[in-house]
Amino acid sequence: MVVNFKVFKKCSPNGKLTLYLGKRDFVDHITGTEPIDGVILLDQDYIDQRKIFGQVICSFRYGREEDEVMGLNFQKDLYLASEQLYPPPEKSEHGLTKLQERLLKKLGPNAFPFTFTLPPNSPASVTLQPGREDEGEPCGVKYFVKVFSGDSETDRTHRRSTVALGIRKVQYAPSKQGRQPCTVVRKDFMLSPGELELEVTLDKQVYHHGEKIGINICIRNNSNKVVKKIKAMVQQGVDVVLFQNGQYRSAVASVESQEGCPVNPGSSLQKVIYLIPTLESNRGRRGVAMDGTLKHEDVTLASTTLLASPDHRDAFGIVVSYSVKVKLYLGALGGELVAELPLVLMHPKPEKMKAVHADSQADVETFRQETFDGDMTNAAKC
Repeated sequence: MVVNFKVFKKCSPNGKLTLYLGKRDFVDHITGTEPIDGVILLDQDYIDQRKIFGQVICSFRYGREEDEVMGLNFQKDLYLASEQLYPPPEKSEHGLTKLQERLLKKLGPNAFPFTFTLPPNSPASVTLQPGREDEGEPCGVKYFVKVFSGDSETDRTHRRSTVALGIRKVQYAPSKQGRQPCTVVRKDFMLSPGELELEVTLDKQVYHHGEKIGINICIRNNSNKVVKKIKAMVQQGVDVVLFQNGQYRSAVASVESQEGCPVNPGSSLQKVIYLIPTLESNRGRRGVAMDGTLKHEDVTLASTTLLASPDHRDAFGIVVSYSVKVKLYLGALGGELVAELPLVLMHPKPEKMKAVHADSQADVETFRQETFDGDMTNAAKC
């Protein structure tokens, strides 16, 4: 049996350090995040009397780069994991993964494994879309695995002897649907009998990116007002936790409809409106949250941030949420009636994750060298 898998490789500018990772997306299961496992390969002439350190860095940019003047800096680098990789520690707390075993066998004695564990509640990878005229690095949360040569973990790194590869901390949609979202709102009017009732129901609670969201609307007009227009939208909520007033909303999909209107007194209306929130329809809009970005990869709108508890929010994170909002327009004197429902918008869990360790019984001897020659040399750079 022949097992092929992709391996990402990046070298330092001097060619003495090489970093290998089996993947760049690491899944947050809410209770914990997958360990970051990989291998470093050192040049034989370079390792004498040198120390090699590895770190996982969370870079949080909360302001535009072009606004950094007079010493201001709108970026924080958080060192979430750090340890010495060479000379290797005598006893390792982590066992070798299948990937590490195969890489060590193929790369030889100058290859050394490493495993980093992210702390609980570390923020998810999110990028805030810059405006069309903005320059510099976009705001958001990014992760890097960094390997460098130095005298200590806090030593100033030199570009020629440093290699950094971008990774992402991601979450996938839960496999089970929650309770079907439904809400009923009513409005009465001064000096007018009766009330206006709006019922909004969604098909389900969890949607995948690119999936059509069906919004079921039922209007019962027992008042003497007239419903002239209906507007439905999907709103993205962004909470930059660092700032007390860092919450804002953007409509990432919307439609106005007069079909079935006006809804006159004593009548009712039932209809379904479909919306598909996509990043393509929001290109160039400053502040719209996207998934963490890697070069040469397509991105979508940011996924909903799932938290074990509302209090478990990292101060340097960005929390993303979604909701459906339906608004009835009653004219200048009647005002509006609004109903809102939360939903979850995420990527489905990949099929390869559903078959956990499906290749764990594969024969190591059949791992082909051409897999290295193809995928490794074409690995994406940060």
